[in-house]
Amino acid sequence: MIEIRFHGRGGQGTVVASKILADALAKEGNYVQAYPEFGVERRGAPVFAFIRIDNKPIYDKSKIYNPDHVVVVDPTLVEAIDVTEGLKDGGYIIINSNNPPEHFKFPPKFKVFTIDATEIAVKHRLGTLAAPIVNTAITGAVVKILKLTRLESLVEAIREGIPIKPEDNVKAAIEAYERA
Repeated sequence: MIEIRFHGRGGQGTVVASKILADALAKEGNYVQAYPEFGVERRGAPVFAFIRIDNKPIYDKSKIYNPDHVVVVDPTLVEAIDVTEGLKDGGYIIINSNNPPEHFKFPPKFKVFTIDATEIAVKHRLGTLAAPIVNTAITGAVVKILKLTRLESLVEAIREGIPIKPEDNVKAAIEAYERA
């Protein structure tokens, strides 16, 4: 089983990113769970989302405490909370940032990747300049880096699951995939 934890803030599309990725994984015959955890719902508040992936039915419904990988949708959370809490040795940390991976001071037991999903979202007019929606861009990078599913499955999941600007969201995911 592979477990992924997403860290973001309300309004960035963190929960939708986990759902779209889970839908793409399911299209290829995987068993998946995707679910959020958040407190009082408000824009800007920290949000967590979780995905479990396996080739057999998943019966564990608990919170993910020891993820294999972490995706950080909002880079300010790196300074605000311990995004590596429980992360397994060798785990990947994928961060939405225009900084290079070496900018982040994580222990060498983790592999750090960065993608400027914000810039990609702004380029494709997803959300606003002040509040870009980076969910599809970050999923494109996750698919490329983790190699858990095919880009074609992600594109199909975006077209089926994103009702607003689906083709712009597809373009953002493809661009992030190609840049990652």
